Amino acid sequence: MKNNIKVERAIKNMTQEELANKVSVSRQTINAMEANKYVPSTVLALKIAKVFAKSVEEIFFLEKGD
Repeated sequence: MKNNIKVERAIKNMTQEELANKVSVSRQTINAMEANKYVPSTVLALKIAKVFAKSVEEIFFLEKGD
C-alpha cells in the first residue's frame, strides 16, 4: 500500500513530529509510513485522513499485487 502523507504534510506545512502528535504516534511511525515500510491500522489511517480533511482513499491507495 502506498500513501501520499508526505505530500499532504507539505501542503499543510506540517512536520512529521507535528503529524505524529496529532494522531498519537511516534515520529518514527510517520517516517516508516512515508517510506512504505509500515501499513497503518484502520484507526490510524482514519485519524491521518481526518487531520488532512480528506478521505482515507485520497491518502492511502493499493498497488498492483496488494
